[in-house]
Amino acid sequence: MARLIALPLFSTLTIAAMLLVLDRIQRLFVFVATEGGPVSVVWRMLANLLPEYLGLGIPIGLLLGILLAFRRLAANSELDVLRAVGVSYTRMLRVPFMYALILAALNIAIVGFVQPKARYYYEQLRFELRTGALGASIKVGEFTHFGDRMTLRIEQSHDKGRKLDGIFVYYNDKGTSYSVTAQSGQFLATDDPNTIIFRLTKGTLVHKAPNFTVPRVLTFTSHDLPIPLPRYENFRQRGGRNLEFTLPELAKLGHRAQSEEQRDSSRSEFHFRLVEVATMFLLPLLAIALGVPPKRSNSGFGVFLAIVMIVAYHKVNEYAASIGELGRIDPLIALWVPFCIFAGIILWMYYQIAYVPGGQPIGALERAFSKLAKLVTRYLPGRGRKKEQAA
Repeated sequence: MARLIALPLFSTLTIAAMLLVLDRIQRLFVFVATEGGPVSVVWRMLANLLPEYLGLGIPIGLLLGILLAFRRLAANSELDVLRAVGVSYTRMLRVPFMYALILAALNIAIVGFVQPKARYYYEQLRFELRTGALGASIKVGEFTHFGDRMTLRIEQSHDKGRKLDGIFVYYNDKGTSYSVTAQSGQFLATDDPNTIIFRLTKGTLVHKAPNFTVPRVLTFTSHDLPIPLPRYENFRQRGGRNLEFTLPELAKLGHRAQSEEQRDSSRSEFHFRLVEVATMFLLPLLAIALGVPPKRSNSGFGVFLAIVMIVAYHKVNEYAASIGELGRIDPLIALWVPFCIFAGIILWMYYQIAYVPGGQPIGALERAFSKLAKLVTRYLPGRGRKKEQAA
């Protein structure tokens, strides 16, 4: 049983994480390229998003792992043999609940402690990209701006950007400006962390100042141009949003926050995370109720319905958390009442399949889905031609 559950569970978790990463990675590449940051920042941002993806993927992986395992047992008639020798569904739930317990502990560690800090670091990277604190990438053939004082354009780049050819530099500070063209150049560090040296070779410098009647023109073989780096403001402290608070911090704010708005929002986020974790203990029951198809049926409607139910319930929780955050309904009621209703539905479905002889909680829906599928396939293009050839 443990082996049957493990393969689809980890496969589903891996596929879900990859799909979520692929959905976000393109937008991150566009954002980083637009802000002129290094490509390596994309991987750091994705690493900080992984806890959020795992928090969403673990419950779905647990549900599909157990569901597909019991569906395979039912399809191979092994489930009938186990039932015939006196092994009840409740006894067969021991291994699924062990998975649920381990994954629930892992999930509460992720959503309660790891995800809030990872979310903060992700927002910090976005802030540093926007302000230029991570450094701007120099694009060949384009004008690159360093703060509001310096503009740089290069024609060629060699040795991973260490050697630059065909350089144009414009620097302006309080009316004094430098316009420089050079054959080549390179950036050098100095003892002052707020200043770097741009060493230029074989070029011409035009110096303008308010007290100059005419610009000064200088032809040089080698010239060091000091460039003061712009000063960037520090990023805010963690906790600008409720998503960045850990569970103990949310619990403390829910009781000691000065404003009523902050208390409601903190309590809403706190109960939302607990409800999401508590739902994982209902998933083994839901998986059995929907994973065992009716006799002489190979329909995959149960798999489809299970995914729809868990996703729809997640959206209900998000809406309830928003209502609780606004203070319209107490977060305890807004989030735990839907949980009790959802748990009642799942317990009824499990009771039907486990304790009612011949019981099938979605038997009527299975039959309706089967008839609908036959009706749709009947009118598919080429269906009539196949019937004529068979005749």
